Amino acid sequence: MTGTKDFHLGDILSITTGRLVSPRHMDGIYDLLNFMTGDSLFTHQLPRACEGPLLAQHPDLAAIEVPEEFSGEEGVRAWLAEQVARYGETRKVAPLHADDHTRIDPLTEMRKAAPQAKVIPVIVPQGEQD
Repeated sequence: MTGTKDFHLGDILSITTGRLVSPRHMDGIYDLLNFMTGDSLFTHQLPRACEGPLLAQHPDLAAIEVPEEFSGEEGVRAWLAEQVARYGETRKVAPLHADDHTRIDPLTEMRKAAPQAKVIPVIVPQGEQD
């Protein structure tokens, strides 16, 4: 995969800080990580995806600290607006090199991470998918 794509600063900071500050919430995180990995990640696969590589691409963002608490969603928006004013609204993000991301079947990875968890497949008969 080649080329870069612009992502909102809040999407990037949600990954580099571990705090959800993306204006698009989880959609921003999934879009960014799926782009970087070239994969279609499940929730339990997100933590292993891209924090280090994002900070390598944008080392100046490592200094940003997210407050422990906000006064509701309005507080998050106000804080994020300050960061956007300082660092810019979007950043170009490059995908990972193929060797930097291991594709693992989501069910296989879930079974390894939580062998006690029950995985119940849902099989949709062909022609009934929306």
